[in-house]
Amino acid sequence: MKIVVVGSGGREHALAHQLVQSPQVERCYCLPGNGGTATLPKTENIALSGDDITGITQFCQGQAIDLVVVGPELPLTLGLADQLRQVGIKVFGPGQVGAQIEASKSWAKALMMAAGVPTAFGETFTNEASAQAYVTQQGAPIVVKADGLAAGKGVVVAMTEAEAQQAITELFSQGFNKVVVEEFLVGQEVSVLALTDGLTVRPLLPAQDHKRIGEGDTGPNTGGMGVYAPAPLATPSLMEQVQKTVLEPTVAELRRRGIDYRGVLYAGLMVGPEGQVKVLEYNCRFGDPETQAILPLLVTPLEEVLLACVEQRLASLPPLQWQSASAVCVVLAAGGYPGAYAKGQVITGIEEARALGALVFHAGTELQAEQLLTAGGRVLGMTALGPDLKTAIAEAYRVLQPIYFEDMYYRRDIGHRALST
Repeated sequence: MKIVVVGSGGREHALAHQLVQSPQVERCYCLPGNGGTATLPKTENIALSGDDITGITQFCQGQAIDLVVVGPELPLTLGLADQLRQVGIKVFGPGQVGAQIEASKSWAKALMMAAGVPTAFGETFTNEASAQAYVTQQGAPIVVKADGLAAGKGVVVAMTEAEAQQAITELFSQGFNKVVVEEFLVGQEVSVLALTDGLTVRPLLPAQDHKRIGEGDTGPNTGGMGVYAPAPLATPSLMEQVQKTVLEPTVAELRRRGIDYRGVLYAGLMVGPEGQVKVLEYNCRFGDPETQAILPLLVTPLEEVLLACVEQRLASLPPLQWQSASAVCVVLAAGGYPGAYAKGQVITGIEEARALGALVFHAGTELQAEQLLTAGGRVLGMTALGPDLKTAIAEAYRVLQPIYFEDMYYRRDIGHRALST
């Protein structure tokens, strides 16, 4: 098989890394890829950006590509999957209409309400004044969300009314036409990434992400500073609840609306003190950094699962096989992220970290004249496995020690919630 992975982050590196391990995959093209995918076996970076729909389509036709795996949300919201399907190329990822489940918080909220999916109560606003008035009426804490793509940083959990008002002002000033204001939910978050062919839906291992930049879950939201899987919080009974009350009703409602959704249905969930589950948000693609912790535990060949979704035969696929282990990914970020940060810093210690057993996933890197440089806010995802979560956490922090670039920052408490319960 010849496969294309669209995207340039740690998620795409993890996807390509998993795919090329299969003897069935003869070639993997990463569009555009990064400094990590550039050194993978059987892999080649192609300088095409994810929003170049025409260029990607022409490349796939010219290379007779057997499967396209779309990593980021932007190409999906621009209709890449629709375009590829029109020319007969198999693609894992929903079409433009289905991708609204991530691209529009208000559209997703309406879908959940129609499907009877438990979610936070909220209202959508198209002007700043009415949103501000609603916050004054409801009080704080309260949650403000951009109604559009915001690279994982369009959500503000406001503990005061003033913080919520400021968030509303900033989001409208950034060009968002709508904001969603929701009730503040108490509990722990868990990420459930499920695969669906539009008929059947199968969850992957549950994970717990760490969105805040600061230790102890403080500071502004990021794209994700670390993750572990499987999350002990998501017990078998809770996962059954998620399957019956969240995943299956959502896929059924998409189908009822005539939306042929084949790809990832990522449910960001809040688990309340009594074990009740509510959906915080949906994403239309693999999570980042969740993918970097989940896929290394997958034993079933990834391309088999993705093809089963694309060819709408997921129901007949045997149960997914997983390692009996835990995985932890710690994100190494550029100083200043999620605000302004420097690029072009030299990265050292990759081979030494690998020698210690690290899986090093490149999130924001580039290779220039054989030298690896920083090229993003989240630079590397350092993943390690262990027979249990405590061991995996210790391993993740051990194997990242050789890595260095100027102003490197990472949270030292990834997994703290699981260890404290």
